[in-house]
Amino acid sequence: MDFLSTTIAISTALVIFAIVRTRLCTEKKKRYHPVVTTCVHTLINFNRLHDYIAEFGHKHKTFRALNLFVNYVFTVDPANVEYILKRNFANYGRGLYNYNILADVVGDGIFGVDGEKWLHQRKLSSYELSTKVVKDYSNEVFKTNAVKLAGIVSEAARCGEAIEIQVSLLK
Repeated sequence: MDFLSTTIAISTALVIFAIVRTRLCTEKKKRYHPVVTTCVHTLINFNRLHDYIAEFGHKHKTFRALNLFVNYVFTVDPANVEYILKRNFANYGRGLYNYNILADVVGDGIFGVDGEKWLHQRKLSSYELSTKVVKDYSNEVFKTNAVKLAGIVSEAARCGEAIEIQVSLLK
């Protein structure tokens, strides 16, 4: 009887061990995006920080930056951007940290808030940002600037002067 119970106990233990091992081996491990920069690298490249981060966007669709107090995940993958902005915006809030930093610059506008305030701002601005409204406004601005540029070019041609066209386009 002892031999039979010992055999059953060992067999049960082996079966449980096999099941646990199989689940551990087949279970997907969490995949973390690559760490591409730390606070030291950020400080070294601070004078060209935007270009420095953009270079990583060309190499990796999504990547992490580890800093002392705040860690960031950057993405340039269109599927991720669509997921964040269209389908799951509530889970990707700006947070109190970013709100406090930007509050003096952008206030409680659509670029500075999240949650219910963001939804309210989005509803208010959706009409103003509709295609027809933006197109009509852009056309008016283009016409006004085209008339100004035509006057500058016409005056220069009348006087026989050479003009720096890039400077005129940037005015």
